[in-house]
Amino acid sequence: MIYTFNDAADGYLSLSIGEEVVHTSDQVLSILWNKGAERVILIDGTPMSLPSGSFLTLMTTQVAKMMDWADTVTWRYNREFYCILDHDEEVSCAGFLFYGSHGRMLIQPSVVDATKFQALLEVFRDEFQTTDTIQGEMLRMLLKRLIIKLTRLGKAQYLQDDTDDIAYDLLRQYNLLVEKSFKQMHQVQDYAALLHRSPKTLSNVFSQLGSKTPLQIIQDRIALEAKRQLMYTDLTSSEIGYDLGFGEPAHFSRFFKKVVGKSPSQFKKELTSA
Repeated sequence: MIYTFNDAADGYLSLSIGEEVVHTSDQVLSILWNKGAERVILIDGTPMSLPSGSFLTLMTTQVAKMMDWADTVTWRYNREFYCILDHDEEVSCAGFLFYGSHGRMLIQPSVVDATKFQALLEVFRDEFQTTDTIQGEMLRMLLKRLIIKLTRLGKAQYLQDDTDDIAYDLLRQYNLLVEKSFKQMHQVQDYAALLHRSPKTLSNVFSQLGSKTPLQIIQDRIALEAKRQLMYTDLTSSEIGYDLGFGEPAHFSRFFKKVVGKSPSQFKKELTSA
């Protein structure tokens, strides 16, 4: 079953239950709930385990596929329907639940929480079938509730118990700046200056949060984009390097091998073989 909603402002929200959803880079954010048995999902060509009962958030830049969609629920929406940046004070998820440094965020609800999510799902289904002048606002309210609940669970699972709001917001702001500028800015001090913090302060805060280091966040984001371009475009390694801010092809090749563990040509060759 697939439910969809579109509004006059090009806003889009869909709810797919047990139906195949090929998530591509189409400026749509997704929340996937695996209500069935553990399965494997391919994200940008890389397989990962999707445990039973878990939620997975997918970004606009990710390409995801799965063989078995039975007992899965997928919410998909664009920024015209609900912009997490414009409504950051409401949900506080940008730079964490979406576009965060933890990579592919899996959230495992408890049995009690899963029951609450199931009840919320039923309200979603009912609202999709209610067509009136406030349907869009009702669906936005429900989506906001879903995001807030997942953000709370994500904070409990991925951050230290004593994490304060200042540290949490600093991590989110850093992640969003990296997402915006990783092609042009490769040094921690560049982002630290924008945040009016020292690189050492960022390192200390991220260490306390159990996060990747500030430099790892930058390097992993550059490497991720490089792998995507190697997989989904016909650009040469040199062209990809220039696009990602490397002045010399050799500099990009050394960076890629250091972070990924193989050269761009080796990575591309293995893709072709696969």
